[in-house]
Amino acid sequence: MAFSSGNSGGPMAEINVTPLVDVMLVLLIIFMITAPLMTHKVKVELPQANLEKRNEDLPPVPPVTLTVKDDGSVYWNDEPIQKGLLESQFSVIAQQTPQPQINVRGDKTTKYQVLKELVDMAQKQGMRKVGFVATKEK
Repeated sequence: MAFSSGNSGGPMAEINVTPLVDVMLVLLIIFMITAPLMTHKVKVELPQANLEKRNEDLPPVPPVTLTVKDDGSVYWNDEPIQKGLLESQFSVIAQQTPQPQINVRGDKTTKYQVLKELVDMAQKQGMRKVGFVATKEK
């Protein structure tokens, strides 16, 4: 506590600003050192987003459902199809604009290897949207 040297004899009511100035100088030095570190050293030209309006005149394309049973039989939109014809079907569908989505449904006991072969075949023919259909857990 600081005491005054005047005639009044009471405590001094002025603030000691020396600690305040010390703290402010330390903060100034810290910010002067860290500010250059906040800038990025490697300059990269970021791509611009393509926000063009999509063609809303085209009706939405219904997805193609590919069903695989546990015995290996394959169904294209609930109609039986031979595995040999699938490759040509995928290439025809891949040429459409907009490209429909392929929904792969498999029995619970269907081996994953069979499903993987069908998905790989679709992707090799140029299908971009291939997904799996499953039921929700209860």
